[in-house]
Amino acid sequence: MTFVELSRLSGRRQNDFLRAKGRVWKGKHMVIRFLLSAPKHPNVDPAQLAIYTGTLASAKLDKSAVKRNRMRRRCREALRLAVKDRSISSPIQLILSPRSSSLSADFTQLQADITQFLSSLSL
Repeated sequence: MTFVELSRLSGRRQNDFLRAKGRVWKGKHMVIRFLLSAPKHPNVDPAQLAIYTGTLASAKLDKSAVKRNRMRRRCREALRLAVKDRSISSPIQLILSPRSSSLSADFTQLQADITQFLSSLSL
């Protein structure tokens, strides 16, 4: 049983590729784009089991950068807690896009969204 390591998904090319080619899962408080593979980058070992995560929150959500950053942090933390005791069979790339409701929603609702997404992947 291999436990999950959370890594950052960074770089414009990786994010654009994931947004163009990734599959979409729509939850109540966030939209998740994902691919079941490791990013193509020289520093990434494709054999390593990890979840590569990025966030995307446009100014259309809220004009305040403080509120957008809070939405990002809450979604990332919900993911971190949900995958803490899970194991995966292949690397995964994710882009978390919070919806405006994620700011006022209870944290347990965000965790429920992430748990529902992970169970839909059937890891």
